[in-house]
Amino acid sequence: MMGRLDGKVALITGGARGQGASEGALFAAEGAAVYLTDVLVEDGAKIAADIGATFLEHDVTSPEQWDAVVGRVVADHGRVDALINNAGILLWATMTETALADWQRIVAVNQTGVFLGMQAVASHMSRQGSGSIINISSIAGLSGTSSCFAYGATKWAVRGMTKSAAQELGPHGVRVNSIHPGIIDTPMLAGQPLDQIAANVPLRRYASPAEVAQLALWLASDESTFASGAEFVLDGGQST
Repeated sequence: MMGRLDGKVALITGGARGQGASEGALFAAEGAAVYLTDVLVEDGAKIAADIGATFLEHDVTSPEQWDAVVGRVVADHGRVDALINNAGILLWATMTETALADWQRIVAVNQTGVFLGMQAVASHMSRQGSGSIINISSIAGLSGTSSCFAYGATKWAVRGMTKSAAQELGPHGVRVNSIHPGIIDTPMLAGQPLDQIAANVPLRRYASPAEVAQLALWLASDESTFASGAEFVLDGGQST
């Protein structure tokens, strides 16, 4: 039985746990050659071994490490078909509570990391004449989010960068889209009262990382070949 990603090569950042790990597992099960990257080396290596993927240590704020990671993927396979910019960090702090150092740290990972990732794969995908870049934003990138000001600001930036990159890379056959998850049961939200928060969601529940992975799978596959520059909201109706 053929997989939906047979013959494709996927690079997934933040792959050691949560959404990245779920995306990696599903992509591998659907036939992709999967590369998971993260700064969490022990966790990432274990996940990769469990699903038959390759793990690479990777700080997404480093241009040099991006070049090394993408270079390794292309050296191994001659191409890179899908990039999921999944790595991200969260800080619960309002605008007036946010220290400059914390702001810079959040921006470096959540915003600059996505920029560097798109830049690192752009030339390879353009030469191929194909590719799918999937940027993980958030519903915090769709409306004001006073309780996590810096995080929300970066997720708005990811939304905008996605649309601009889609315009630039579209003529080369490269698609760029963003996913905007709502309440997802991941380590990022550990300790939060998810059931209480989800009471305000029209579907009356939160989602699993596997549900985000299913959407990412569609965007990485040849089933979504005319989808680009779009934002895909996965929040159970919360932001409507």
